[in-house]
Amino acid sequence: MSNYLHSIRRRRDKRLAQTYAQRDSGDQRIAVIGLGRFGSSLAVELMRRGWEVLGVDEDERIVQQHADALTHAAVADCTDNEVVRQLGVHEFPSAVVAIGTDIEASILVTSNLLEDGVPNIWAKAISRQHGKILERLGAHHVVLPEHEMGERVAHLVTGRMLDFIEFDDDYALAKTVAPDVATGVPLGVSAVRTKHGVTVVGIKRPGQDFTHATAETVVEPGDVIIITGRTQAVEAFTDLV
Repeated sequence: MSNYLHSIRRRRDKRLAQTYAQRDSGDQRIAVIGLGRFGSSLAVELMRRGWEVLGVDEDERIVQQHADALTHAAVADCTDNEVVRQLGVHEFPSAVVAIGTDIEASILVTSNLLEDGVPNIWAKAISRQHGKILERLGAHHVVLPEHEMGERVAHLVTGRMLDFIEFDDDYALAKTVAPDVATGVPLGVSAVRTKHGVTVVGIKRPGQDFTHATAETVVEPGDVIIITGRTQAVEAFTDLV
């Protein structure tokens, strides 16, 4: 699963780069189909960021719960292509298929959006097999939120990390309490990068805001630091005491 997540991220990042290069930044409209936990959280966050959001779900109760928070909300079955067209989803530059456990519905909706030429389709998958089907259909971006979050939380549970983000190509960013090997002397003297293969890019002292770290920065015991590097090096460094 880990290798599959990495391959998903690599393809997603490549497509995102192409999308951002072509996208008209003034058109911030998106349709979110499926207003479960993932879809509703996504839709509300996009609204907070100033996007125009059309939220769609088959469940009238769920739509009513989110109607006031979204630009538009509709009760509809988007497995019916005629319904998709009546909603005008094909006119949106982006759409998210956030349907959860109903894999058949997820596939049908994604297929309908592709048939109608929606240029930027994100589709949620609940398993590796589901993700592969969505990719083969032609979904532009496939996300596995539960698996990716599980991988992230596993790093937090098993180590001293306070936060962890892994990118493709075996590269990670982590927040952790500074180990003793990095404290008491300037970072240039402790040679964290040379000895441990990680770079300290930020530091937060208790009661203060984060600041950028330089070679002259002296890390004190109890400071929280942001480090970057190869995933294995980041994991090993955060396990130091």
